[in-house]
Amino acid sequence: MIKAEKVIKYIVSWLKEYIKKSESNGFIIGISGGIDSSVTSFLVALTRFPTLMLEMPILEKKNFLPIKHAKFLTKKFSNVSYLKKDLSILFKTFCHVTNGIDSAKLSLALANVKSRIRMLTLYYYANVKNYLVVGTGNKVEDFGVGFFTKYGDGGVDLHPIADLTKSEVRFIAKKLNIINEIQKAEPTDGLWEDHRSDEDQLGATYEELEWAMEIMKKKDHTFSEIEHKILKKYQILHKKNLHKMIPIPVCKIPDEIKK
Repeated sequence: MIKAEKVIKYIVSWLKEYIKKSESNGFIIGISGGIDSSVTSFLVALTRFPTLMLEMPILEKKNFLPIKHAKFLTKKFSNVSYLKKDLSILFKTFCHVTNGIDSAKLSLALANVKSRIRMLTLYYYANVKNYLVVGTGNKVEDFGVGFFTKYGDGGVDLHPIADLTKSEVRFIAKKLNIINEIQKAEPTDGLWEDHRSDEDQLGATYEELEWAMEIMKKKDHTFSEIEHKILKKYQILHKKNLHKMIPIPVCKIPDEIKK
């Protein structure tokens, strides 16, 4: 297991160095009540730079975890503030304007719209305040299976925990004494009306995907039937979402053609 205290200290130091070089005034982070955003916002708060936590519900049932975490953090840090903006009307307006589109992928498209509306809101406040938008994705999501919305929650300025697996994030959360309810909560992106969990969408647990991500580095390994299925699931997700995890392709034109 990772050395939590050293990792925490390193990330905080990295954040401080980055914001000083960027000449920004502070950080802004979207919070959901999930363990990733809770850990990330705590790490950002430790920098002592101004930190704005923004909760952005969209047609959701009441979720008390974001406000509980916000109270926990604002009580602990004088540099942290909290803002809640219900974006339901923006989403409803978008649905009204685009009404009539019939597609088998409509639910996925609208889930991604929710994520992108949140990104727009984060960058609105970031621009007004000259803040940096902080990402909350972990290593498996960001570089393993690409479990994020392109130009949605993937649209950020920096990724403090993207080199930590979900298991490692949970370990850090315990070290930081993140609210127990958040530590035990089932991971979900909150983008679907049926409230499906991350693992429902992925078809595997984070622990299984972490194993698959690590085992891909090894050769001459014999797999059981269950392990083979998990590895296959990881490979399918990785290939499907690879376009999110690589730089945008640029058509490089040879000099002899240009001239």
